[in-house]
Amino acid sequence: METINNCRLCGDPLKDLFLDLGISPLANSYVHAERLQQSEPMYPLKTFVCNSCFLVQIEDYESPQHIFSDYAYFSSYSDSWLKHSKAYVDAMMTKYKINSSHQVIEIASNDGYLLQYFVDYKVPVLGIEPAVNVAAIAEERGVPTVVDFFGTKLASLLLEQGKSADLLLGNNVLAHVPNLNDFVAGMKMILKPTGLITMEFPHLMRLIEHVQFDTIYHEHYSYYSLQTVSQLFSKHGLTVFDVEHLPTHGGSLRIYAKHSENEQYHVSSAFDQTLADEQSFGITDLAMYATFKSRAVQVKRDIVSMCIAIKNRYETIVGYGAPAKGNTLLNYCGLDSDYIDYTVDRNPHKQGRYLPGSRIPIFSPERIKETKPNYVFIFPWNLKDEIISQTSFIRQWGGKWIIPVPKAIIID
Repeated sequence: METINNCRLCGDPLKDLFLDLGISPLANSYVHAERLQQSEPMYPLKTFVCNSCFLVQIEDYESPQHIFSDYAYFSSYSDSWLKHSKAYVDAMMTKYKINSSHQVIEIASNDGYLLQYFVDYKVPVLGIEPAVNVAAIAEERGVPTVVDFFGTKLASLLLEQGKSADLLLGNNVLAHVPNLNDFVAGMKMILKPTGLITMEFPHLMRLIEHVQFDTIYHEHYSYYSLQTVSQLFSKHGLTVFDVEHLPTHGGSLRIYAKHSENEQYHVSSAFDQTLADEQSFGITDLAMYATFKSRAVQVKRDIVSMCIAIKNRYETIVGYGAPAKGNTLLNYCGLDSDYIDYTVDRNPHKQGRYLPGSRIPIFSPERIKETKPNYVFIFPWNLKDEIISQTSFIRQWGGKWIIPVPKAIIID
């Protein structure tokens, strides 16, 4: 694929670099043992900020079809994410009176992690998930799933089949969409006149504030503020009217949107306040974006220095988790099995493979008890409380945890 020269949202030329993370493999391209002697495709990982609409975005080197058609991420392996999803469903049933007469459609429904709770309430659901292997798990859970990428083409097909949404939702999917305008235009098409959209995505303001450079990887094409996402939706006749701040993924937004002509919902004070907070933060000030690189470099140096000091004491470090963000961190910091002996993950689809680039082996979590490491490096730092609770047994031998961002710290 050719690299992008123009903004995905507004089409203006991209001139302003946000962060250059060097070269990196695809963050979810876990390596099978039989391919350890083969090279991996490596791509530049550069992010730019549009000086017109202020959408932060990467150059795209691989198609979504290559990245997502066979995917190693399964949402249901995180207990806290399941709890979050169940709470969302309960809230929608209560606040917006979703019931068995409504149609709920989720874009990027993964393994049915969320829609399963609507099924429990006897609400008709439809998942849309491009990864065949992941969609199969959802079907086993009783979640009807269309295996395809969402956009205007699929929206037209679903409309022909009589499918449209009273509630249309997507969690952490906007970042994965290269053709934003076609995607949101499809949402406009499939949403019933009185329908409601909710979308969750990591908040760009929190990424910058807490130096979350590791959440940047090739599978994440774009990074959103409320301002940019509101512009995007407005461009296609949709109005964002409310927003919630969530702790997930280091700080996320859940937006609520409607057809612009639907007068049932009104713009909330939370929406106005969040826009004001973004303006105060400098979300439309290019000078603010220019400060991010030096802060990310400092965190990188601190992580590397910490690991070198530990290894110079002949102590052991292992990882917990094999998330995409961990692979960005490892490759940007130049850390491999010379520093981190192995990592563990609850997802059996990742066990037995190796992390891309660093080639660190992935085992099941039981291995930590067998090897008794001095330090456990928590790669999915957004789940640190859950992981520390699950691995509290390391305190028996004086084990400690490493949390890399927003500042490299050790917890004992």
